[in-house]
Amino acid sequence: MSSLQANLNERKKRKKLLKKSMLKLKYICIFVCIIFLGGCKLKENVPQRKAVAIPQKFSARTDSTTIQLASMQDFFADPMLVALIDTALKNNFDLQVALQNIELARAGVRFTQGIDMPDLSAALSVGSRKFGNYTIDGVGNYDTQFSTNLDKKQQLPSPHVPDFFVGLQSSWEVDLWGKLKSKKKAAAARFIASEYGRNLIVTSLVSDIADAYFQLLILDNEQKILDDNIQLQQRALDIVNALKQAGEANQLGVELMSAQLLSSQSLKIEVKQKIIENENRINFLLGRFPQTIERRTVAWENIVPPKLATGVPSALLENRPDIKQAEFDLIAADADIYAAKAAFYPSLNINGSMGLQAFRAAVLFNPGSFAYSVAGGLFAPLLNRRQLIADLMAEEAEQKIAYTNYKRTIVNSFTEVYNYLNLIENTNEIHELKSKEVEVLKGTINTSVELFRFGRATYLEVVTAQKNALQAQMELINLRKSQYNAVIGLYRALGGGWKSVI
Repeated sequence: MSSLQANLNERKKRKKLLKKSMLKLKYICIFVCIIFLGGCKLKENVPQRKAVAIPQKFSARTDSTTIQLASMQDFFADPMLVALIDTALKNNFDLQVALQNIELARAGVRFTQGIDMPDLSAALSVGSRKFGNYTIDGVGNYDTQFSTNLDKKQQLPSPHVPDFFVGLQSSWEVDLWGKLKSKKKAAAARFIASEYGRNLIVTSLVSDIADAYFQLLILDNEQKILDDNIQLQQRALDIVNALKQAGEANQLGVELMSAQLLSSQSLKIEVKQKIIENENRINFLLGRFPQTIERRTVAWENIVPPKLATGVPSALLENRPDIKQAEFDLIAADADIYAAKAAFYPSLNINGSMGLQAFRAAVLFNPGSFAYSVAGGLFAPLLNRRQLIADLMAEEAEQKIAYTNYKRTIVNSFTEVYNYLNLIENTNEIHELKSKEVEVLKGTINTSVELFRFGRATYLEVVTAQKNALQAQMELINLRKSQYNAVIGLYRALGGGWKSVI
């Protein structure tokens, strides 16, 4: 009896020691897991990049004060032009595509909003299964039928075992390393970038319509100048015809004058075609079929380009939508890099279900059919690391592309402003000289005609004077067009035109 008691005591001691050992092992495993997970902590990867150095001024002649760009309505100050731009903002095809791109990016943000939250879904399933006679489940189910503890409702159907379930199922990936958070950040950055992409289209649209509109005003003036010159040339031709009939001129003079008149008439047709093309350019930007563009009638001398202050180059970083778009594309690329690196670390997944489950439909809604399950686990990639490495390499390349594009956009924006500033200055100087040339050549027309009437000038001199005067006038008008184009281009290069319409 005493030896039996001793054996029992010995067994109890062994059980107690085994229990303590298992408890210690449990604590050790938990400690190792904590150390492992702590060691796996992913640091925020902030790329160390060299900042893009921006000059303090565009040129030595520009100001260095911060300025606020005028709105589109105030800058152009032409109600007809503003009305055309407003129509384009509603109907332009490229702008409508950009709006849909924003919606695509918005959908991406909406998709990632709940990516780090548990998934919950309702489930209704019906199934049937037959276990093999020589499997653990098959033998166990067969043996269970002979248990005296089961009533008829609890006995398993044989040989096929149905399975009915109605309830809720949930799965959740715990964002241990910030992978899902980075995906949300990338989606949000791309959404903002798409909005700036739309603003970039608005800026280009405003400048393109304004450019085409002022070209129409200039072409109208070219047409008027050609009409005036055609009248002068017709009078000169009439004079030569009269002199020929009086025997004081010959056929050569008539032919030279006629050729000059025909040349001017053909130029008028060319200008007419340019007017049609510019009108239809505007119509296309407005998203409509060809029609006449309403515009004001103004002498080209009164078409004075508005003045525009440049401000400091650093303002480009806030005003230019293409720079902001490139900036947020870079932010998205940085977030993608972080998510790609986090994919190498273990993921914690928790799955659960709760509902009614039974192998007989008749007892499915019985309170005793209530069932639930919860399971969780860490899953680390082993065999698919090559794919993860390839994904990381691709994201790193995309990041470098985004950074290069960001730098390129900044340098290009500064260069555009610099070029337009010099173009405006040089065009103004050329315009001043060309204006003086036109005044001189206008005087040569009357002088040559008077000299010709008194036989002191040849037909060729008269024709040359008319031709030179007409050419100089057309060049002067085109210079005014270039002045306007340069100012409009500078307005766009500074990032104007979009803030007043968003």
